[in-house]
Parts: sequence; structure tokens; C-alpha cells
Amino acid sequence: MKKFLCLLLLTVAVTTVQAQEDKNSKTDTKETDSASNLLFNPDQSIITEHTTTIKGQKIAYKATTGTMPVWDEDGKAIAGLFYTYYERSNIKDRAARPLVISFNGGPGSASVWMQIAYTGPSLINIDDEGYPLQPYSIKENPYSILDVADVVFVNPVNTAYSRATSKDVPKTKFFGTNADIKYLADWIGSFVTRTNRWASPKYLIGESYGTTRVSGLALQLQNNQWMYLNGVILVSPTDLGITRGVAAEAALKLPYFAATAWYHKMLSPDLQNKDLTEMLPEVENFTMNELLPSLSKGSSLDEQKRKEIAAKIARYSGISEKVVLQNNLDIPLNYFWKELLRDQGFTVGRLDSRYKGIDKKDAGDRPDFNAELTSWLHSFTPAINLYMRNNLNYKTDFKYNMFGPVNPWDRSNDSTGENLRQAMAQNPFLNVMVQSGYYDGACDYFNSKYNMWQMDPSGKLKDRMSWKGYRSGHMMYLRKQDLETANEDIREFIKNSLPKEGVSAKY
Repeated sequence: MKKFLCLLLLTVAVTTVQAQEDKNSKTDTKETDSASNLLFNPDQSIITEHTTTIKGQKIAYKATTGTMPVWDEDGKAIAGLFYTYYERSNIKDRAARPLVISFNGGPGSASVWMQIAYTGPSLINIDDEGYPLQPYSIKENPYSILDVADVVFVNPVNTAYSRATSKDVPKTKFFGTNADIKYLADWIGSFVTRTNRWASPKYLIGESYGTTRVSGLALQLQNNQWMYLNGVILVSPTDLGITRGVAAEAALKLPYFAATAWYHKMLSPDLQNKDLTEMLPEVENFTMNELLPSLSKGSSLDEQKRKEIAAKIARYSGISEKVVLQNNLDIPLNYFWKELLRDQGFTVGRLDSRYKGIDKKDAGDRPDFNAELTSWLHSFTPAINLYMRNNLNYKTDFKYNMFGPVNPWDRSNDSTGENLRQAMAQNPFLNVMVQSGYYDGACDYFNSKYNMWQMDPSGKLKDRMSWKGYRSGHMMYLRKQDLETANEDIREFIKNSLPKEGVSAKY
């Protein structure tokens, strides 16, 4: 199965961390980190005032940075989640102003990626295609959605500065598909109450495993917090617990292969001379109407038909027909990333196939490293540490966990795609938008379309579901043109999902 192949980031080894108490702390509740004897405060915050320019308009805003508790059934703080909450200043009617609640993926990844590269008011220093630049710095984000919505970036336990209050708290409280959804729904309920945002239209946005998270949260918030959403935005979605089957899992990769091969100019001239979005429908049609039925036949597929299918896979993927046949018409993803540019001495990136890597040897069946992830860490890690301390005045000796220790993660009983469908069926106001990069090989764009088809087989919800594609990878917003377009797509999604005055939630 392809389940969890699209995790944005793998978690890394446990690192002991600490957080600072400051004079703006809301409470003196503290727990001791037994490994370091340093104090972690699960309930503290600091407020800073800022201005920025978005779409040519000067905007003042307040940033609240800190931790807020996760409570157990007895009202005891068992963790503190680190968050940054951006509110536009001078809003007369806060009740009418949308609130966007943002999660990244992993499942052990911090909110850093979308916070300082996508929807937040500040932006890392990278070039127009998303590659690192020095000196590392933060600048204004002229495309942020803060002009139309307030945004809170949330970090689950062990990501960024979020921690359990004690090592005695069972990890099963946090580290699993359904445990994650349950405690985060409780935390969101507390946050919305504490910030007095119950009247506001609410949206969830998640990236990569964050799409699993927010799809499950949509129903959990309805059923257990009695909180109803206006929208869910899925950025580079996982399979959402939707079963593919062997044939579908093999077939659905091909349009991504074709997009990547087109980018690297590895296709025949008749395909290469077409624009990307002009070429891909041909591949998609072949995938669904010829390749998928053929793969379903397995060894019963006629030999002549097998060769015809292999030739077409080779034509669309940039991989030789011989290699396609050697792999029984199913090219493994790792092998594709190694093979496509093997003769040129390069690999291509998993999360963004525009990125090239250099391996120790050209032989082998998988790249030595993820070229794109290495590049992203190069630019993001210094920037977020500088930003927290210098811009948000959150001074601490804690290590900011780009990836936190969250293993073992209980992946059982993932029905998050069905959860989202149920939430939409029960709430006529709930809309869904999917955003995908054509060059994402972990959560590929065609599988994200397949999700929508399988989530809503009757087609009764399709008028409230939309899909957007971008000419970059997993984090499509790293490309400047896509950053602008994708944020504008979110603005339009919010605008279109706000019901007109007097319109009721009914079918």
C-alpha cells in the first residue's frame, strides 16, 4: 500500500530541550525536565506588534507566541503546545473575520514550513525557485493571507518547542493517527475559547501528514467540540486512509513520472513540445483507461498487450522500455528517482523532482539522500531560529525541533478521508480545496485527484470540492510564482466559502 508514503519528513533522534519563562507568562505552572533539570512551562505567551505590506496594503498585526496546555480528563496539563497566533489589528468585527488553523505534517514536523514560507506574514530568504540564499534572513511576505484571515500555526507534541509536561505521560496520548486527532481537537477547542473566536468562520489547513490530521479533525471537532468549519485546505495530501490496491497503487504514479520527465526534458519531442498541462491529460487518460485495467490482469495480460503497455509507460516516464518490463510494468518510486537522470550523473528529489542530487556512485536502485529536503533544511533552520528570537522576541534555550521524536506512531484505523466526507455531508457549509505540486513524488498530484473521486463516489459533494495544481513540488509555495498564486487561491476559497447573509446551512 501507499499508506504514509507521503509523509513530509521522517522524525529524527530524541533531543532534550528547554523553554524560557518570561515576564509575560500567564501562569507559574512549571514541570522539570528530568533529563536536563531545565524548566518547561506549558502555559506562557509573549505578544509583539508588527506591520507588513500585503498586496500593496500596509497592515498592522499582533503576534502572540507561546505555549498553551493540553489537558487530560482530570484537568491536569499533560503537555504544552507551542503556537504563533497572528491577528490583524484594528478589526472592528472580529466575529466576522475568518480564523485559519494551520498544521504541518511528518507526523513529527513543526509548523515552520508554512509559517515562514507560505501563509504567514514573514518569508525566508530564498531565490525565486526556492533554493537557499545567504545571508539567512526574514523579510515581509507580500502574499500572506493575513489581509483576509487571522492565522494560528500549531505545533503538535515534540515539534518546535512543544513538549509533554513529564516523561511519565504515556506517548500513546499523542503519537498515533487517532490519538493525535483527539488531543488536537481538545486543544483547538481550548484555544478558540481562550481567544474568543467561537463566532468566527473557521478553516483548517494541513500539509502532507497534516492533511491526514485536518481531515480527521474536521469530524472530530464537529462530534466532540461541536465546532463546525467553513473550509478544509489540503496541501499535498496523503492517501487519507483510502485503500488503493496493488494495481491502482502502481498505475497512479505514472502522471507524476511524466511531469518529472517533462521538467527534465526526457520525453520525446512530440510530448516535450507541449506545455505541461497540455501534455498531462493524455497520460492521465492512459493511466485510468488502459494502464490500470492492464495491471489488474497481472500475469493473465496478453504478451503483445504487455509490450504495448510497456512502450507507452516508457514513452510517458522517460524510463527505457527494457527497464519497465524488468519491473513488471511497475517502476518503484525510489528506482525512478535514481534512474531518470542516471546517465547524466544525477538523482531527482522525492518531495520536489526539480531538485538534483549527486550520489557516491551512479549504480544502485535508490538515491543516497533527498536532495530537496537537504536544500530546504539549509534555508529554513537558521531562519526559524532567528525569527523566533529576533522578530517574535521568544528567547529560549530550547532547541526548535524541525522534526521531533514521535515514534512509534500508531498508524492503525486511519479513516480520515471518510471522516472528512462525513463532516462535509453533515455540514452544508463545509468546503474542501486541494493544492498539489506536479513535481511532488511523495504525495503526487494524481493520487490527490484520486482521493477526491473515492471520497465522494456519488458526486454529491463535488460542487464543494476543488483541486489546484502548481508547477513545483511538495511545498509548492517555495516557488515565487506559485507562492503568489496559491495564496490567492486560498483567498478566493475563503471568500467563496463564506455564506451570504441570511443563507442557511441546509440542503
